Amino acid sequence: MLGRRVESWRELVDAVDWSWVLERVEDLADELKPWIGPDKMGDAERERLTRRMLGELALLVHFAETRRGMDDGRWREERAKRLAKAVETLSGGRIKGDHAERLARAIIRYAGGHKKEAGEDIDRLVGELVGALKEDVKRIKGEVWGVVEFVLSDMYCLARDCARDEVVRKFVAPALELVMLDKALHNDFDREEALLIFGEMYATAVAGDGTVERRLVGLVVGGELGGGAALLRLATLHLLNQLLPKELKFNARAYVKRGRYYDITASGEDAARLMRLLAVTAPSTGGEYLSKKFEKFVKEARLEVLLDKNSIRLTDGGNVTADLTISEAGIAVKYNVYLSEKAIKLQFVSTDRSRVELAAWLLKLAGVDAEVKKEGGRDVWRIDITTNRLAAGRKELRDALVELIRAAVEKELVNAGKAEQWLEELERGRVLKEGWPMYEMGLKDGALVVRYRSPNPGNIERVAQWLEKRGLKRGDHFSVKTPEGGKAGYVSILSEGLAYAAYLSVHGKDKDQQKLAAEFVEYILQRAREACGGTEPCAVYEKAKEIVEEGKAWGSLKLKGFVKEFEVDGKKYVVKVIDGGAEIEKSQSGKKLLRIKITAEVSRVEGEHIVDRVVREYTITYGRYGRKDAAIGFSVVRAAAPGGREAEAERLSALIKALTGKEPRIRRMKDGTIVIECYGGHLEGLMRFTELAGVITRWLEETRQ
Repeated sequence: MLGRRVESWRELVDAVDWSWVLERVEDLADELKPWIGPDKMGDAERERLTRRMLGELALLVHFAETRRGMDDGRWREERAKRLAKAVETLSGGRIKGDHAERLARAIIRYAGGHKKEAGEDIDRLVGELVGALKEDVKRIKGEVWGVVEFVLSDMYCLARDCARDEVVRKFVAPALELVMLDKALHNDFDREEALLIFGEMYATAVAGDGTVERRLVGLVVGGELGGGAALLRLATLHLLNQLLPKELKFNARAYVKRGRYYDITASGEDAARLMRLLAVTAPSTGGEYLSKKFEKFVKEARLEVLLDKNSIRLTDGGNVTADLTISEAGIAVKYNVYLSEKAIKLQFVSTDRSRVELAAWLLKLAGVDAEVKKEGGRDVWRIDITTNRLAAGRKELRDALVELIRAAVEKELVNAGKAEQWLEELERGRVLKEGWPMYEMGLKDGALVVRYRSPNPGNIERVAQWLEKRGLKRGDHFSVKTPEGGKAGYVSILSEGLAYAAYLSVHGKDKDQQKLAAEFVEYILQRAREACGGTEPCAVYEKAKEIVEEGKAWGSLKLKGFVKEFEVDGKKYVVKVIDGGAEIEKSQSGKKLLRIKITAEVSRVEGEHIVDRVVREYTITYGRYGRKDAAIGFSVVRAAAPGGREAEAERLSALIKALTGKEPRIRRMKDGTIVIECYGGHLEGLMRFTELAGVITRWLEETRQ
């Protein structure tokens, strides 16, 4: 049956050898019984439930075989004829001919949910039979409805059509799986291919009608003949078990959920073992699962990476090469690894794109982002991964590469100096997080650049979602450009984003958020060290470190009670903050403004004495201005302040420097007005204060274009 070409859904249903399917499940029934019902269920009850499920499967098989080769119209006529004969038999020949056919059609409509119309047809038929048989209406009505009730209970499948598509659909996929797995067990079908196909089909079913939790994989099967469909699913899982190695074998269980619905679940360690297969086989594209339900599969994957030492050799170009295999759950891909003068390189090339996609996915599970590329205009696809990305992979992969390098030295195929360089690169990669994006790090016009590039839209979106899970917001903390026209897109982390992540690492809403943010910040600092070639200090690392320290300082100080003594233009000042806060307001034009109000005592120091003590409330109003949407704050000095405008300007300038470490710009207008201007650097300084940090952060997010 497997391999036969079909052109339509009906041909596919008819292609299944349903009698064989029933026989195979019947053969497995005793082995499936321990998987049916809860542990506390008694043997007799479990036997009864198993027989009921088998009976439902047998009904489906009978009607699927009976319908074989018939289209919908012909099948309706055939059902009506069969039911008319049944009516004639059940009535002892009293209802026959046209009356029997009409009653059969009415029963079919009744079973299909059209009870009112069908009931009216049956009552009219009763009236005709009363006249034809010359008998009491009450007796005839009881006899006719007795036949109807018997058919609807004991011959339900004939009346309701258990071979219709919505019922058969639940059986076709597991029936095909059963055939395929059975052939694989008898070596008539490739075992690895069977595992791949089954895993994808089962995961697809779970995506639609299932549940995935940390240690639970569940699938709901049910509806008409739901017990038969559930039993068939259990049979496929049982055959799958026979294909899996001992360490991956698992137990599943079917529970009656409600009515004709069943839960098929694997839980605990059983679920973990099933997840290992599904981690490799669940449908994916662009480096991402097609269902978010499957994300927990990745955590259960336990890849094995094996180096074939006998394959270590020199290429014609003088490079060392070897075969390296990555496998999980009985599915394996062999890669070529090269040690060249410039880099360690892992490669996979094939004309079978699906095989290359599998190779990329196994690398993904090994912590390495791999992109599938087409080779020129040919139908050849390839993966090429070099040192940095390999070094960021999982320990199993790095260990295999280390083993290759050391074996090459032993065979005198590479010199010890070059080998030591490769080993150092792999060791630096050890601290990089497994599976984390490989960001480019650098400086542009003094600003830090943190960017992930990829021509694959799926990878770009995955990295964006990865950042969002760590508390960063798209547009506020990082920007995204989707790949177009074959060119690479990117995810660029803004300096504010890195600073905000550092802030969350200290002040996050809970320990989990703080931990995620702290790991991310450490990862970025490590990437900055990598960009420096491992040497410190260097400009890239120092800039990243500066931003991180700034972010961690946000919200670290209390504004109320803050005291600082310092010097401005040769004059000594003492600033004591009494109170302060911030709020977001709307201007008349609808523009969002940030209003910062601080009440403070600002005094000058002459010798050992404090003079000119002045307590005032100062207001700085920030808005977004110019083409660059820059954050700029203004404060107009009041002429009525003690000592006049100049003295007030000095006090406000001293206050801002005390709080931010930076002096503001003082602008003196022709009309005598004095305006104090503050910029982004001052705002960053103000964010160190608990009373201000949250509102400032919210204003920055809400006003960024």
